[in-house]
Amino acid sequence: MVKKESHSSDHLTGDSHRRIMTTKLVTAIAAFFLLASIAVIIAIATVQVKKKTYISPGLKYGIVLDAGSSRTTVYLYQWPAEKENNTGVVTQTTKCQVEGPGISDMTEDAWNSLRNCMEEIKKVIPLNQHKSTAIFLGATAGMRLLKQKNEEQSNDVLQAMDKYLRSLPFDFHNASIISGQEEGLYGWITVNYLMGNFLEKNIWNAWVHPHGAQTVGSLDLGGASTQIAFTAPSDATGTDLIRISLYGYEYNVYTHSFLCYGKNEAEKKVLAELVKMSSDWSRINHPCYPLGFSNSMLGKDIFGSECTKLSIPSRYAPEKSFTFIGQSDPSKCKSIVKRIFDLKSCTRKENCSFNGVYQPPVTGDFMAYAGFYYTAGTLNLKGSNSLEKFNSTMWSFCSMDWPTLKKNYNITEKHLKSYCYSANYVHTILADGYKFNAGNWETLDFQKEVNKTSIAWSLGYMLAQSNMIPAEAKLLKLPISNSVFVTLLFLFSALTIITLMFLIITLVRIFY
Repeated sequence: MVKKESHSSDHLTGDSHRRIMTTKLVTAIAAFFLLASIAVIIAIATVQVKKKTYISPGLKYGIVLDAGSSRTTVYLYQWPAEKENNTGVVTQTTKCQVEGPGISDMTEDAWNSLRNCMEEIKKVIPLNQHKSTAIFLGATAGMRLLKQKNEEQSNDVLQAMDKYLRSLPFDFHNASIISGQEEGLYGWITVNYLMGNFLEKNIWNAWVHPHGAQTVGSLDLGGASTQIAFTAPSDATGTDLIRISLYGYEYNVYTHSFLCYGKNEAEKKVLAELVKMSSDWSRINHPCYPLGFSNSMLGKDIFGSECTKLSIPSRYAPEKSFTFIGQSDPSKCKSIVKRIFDLKSCTRKENCSFNGVYQPPVTGDFMAYAGFYYTAGTLNLKGSNSLEKFNSTMWSFCSMDWPTLKKNYNITEKHLKSYCYSANYVHTILADGYKFNAGNWETLDFQKEVNKTSIAWSLGYMLAQSNMIPAEAKLLKLPISNSVFVTLLFLFSALTIITLMFLIITLVRIFY
């Protein structure tokens, strides 16, 4: 009996010893995983803090001077420096309007205003970023016209701007005249870039091409030219079609610029038509001007442009005065504005806008900005509206006399007198020229900004000039961000908890 009890006691002692050793082993493993998890979490947190504190290069900046025909606008853009080659994050920091005319007619006051604008821009950019901030000047239709008229004078203007911009503490790239086709394409890039039609973030915080995304057409109206750009069918070809690769995807973009059909130059063409039709130049009826308003102009202010020089009448003299008397006649206003467009050259041509210019049928949504927006905005037609509403509002506006307009609209007389003409111009080029109709007029969206950034060709220009539009990558991976850090931390914690639970369950099974 004593031997059996001794054997049983030895057996129990050995079993307890194994349990104790197993317990110690499991506890040691659990402690190791717990300590390792804590160490990894601390390491990740430390790296993130150091990266944020010491490694993050902050923001980068770019400046573009939009040297238009009637004024110059200075735009300042910014983006996270670590994402320079993974664009999709560029935003407008500020902009400054240079007072006075465009660079083709710069006065001393305009130069002073430009200098003041650049001083304001300097204050926004950190001092240590000045030398790395790229600056560009793009001159548009006003300078294209000056180059046609006097190339030497055009070169002198650009050289003066070049000299001034090089004197600034920035990274000067160029001061040049861009083509109308480039202006249209850059505007199209800007619109779609701001609307997120090129890139979007997926759940992994990476930039990818939006699934099923459709591009938006672009309609730009300046003082001396107007541009249309939209994605055309892939099989469409012609001199106005450009195949481009953006973010690894191909686009076939139709873009055409109509020089002399900017809002200001087109108005001179209307005035020239009225002069040509009148026998008494001291009293020329103007159906677009409001009743009760009259305006006298020198001949050189109408016919001194490259856009109207072919319409100079035989009795013309630069200092000859022409007086226009307002009529507030909506019907006749529409008729006279329509005369400056050659619509007959597109008769029986399926793909034609006006002046015999080839254009595929417009498709999809369009963003109308710059002069299109300001005209629609004055008539309270911002955003999308029906063609019927546009027509009725335009007719009502053009029927008002001068005292009524001044009472109802807080706009300078210089601009207010011409808004009836502008409305008819916008309607004519969109409906009769580009062939928008009652069925697709509501696809037109008259806007000034997208996400607090001005819609202008300048953003697309800067992206292209700075090589910030990669063509080769369909998936653009970004550096680890805070959201990715949180995700990794959660996954690691979850894995650690699961491991600990497994060890605990194992321990329980050993004992029971």
